[in-house]
Amino acid sequence: MKRSKMPADPNRRAKATVDIVDAILDRWPEPVPQEKDPERVARGKLGGSKGGKRRAEKLSPERRAEIARKAAAARWGKR
Repeated sequence: MKRSKMPADPNRRAKATVDIVDAILDRWPEPVPQEKDPERVARGKLGGSKGGKRRAEKLSPERRAEIARKAAAARWGKR
């Protein structure tokens, strides 16, 4: 590979850098997509969909209100 000086102009330097990276990535092998294990997916759905509901059931109404106030303050306090 021929080595040359990078251009002084920032726009041309950026283009040269992208061209170099593009040339490197063209030689890179494509990643092999991995398939999901159906058994693991099924186990993940068992607990994942219940988590928020179970937590909400365990919390007292006062604690839920406290969490909601804190979330609203964080959401609206940024403006």
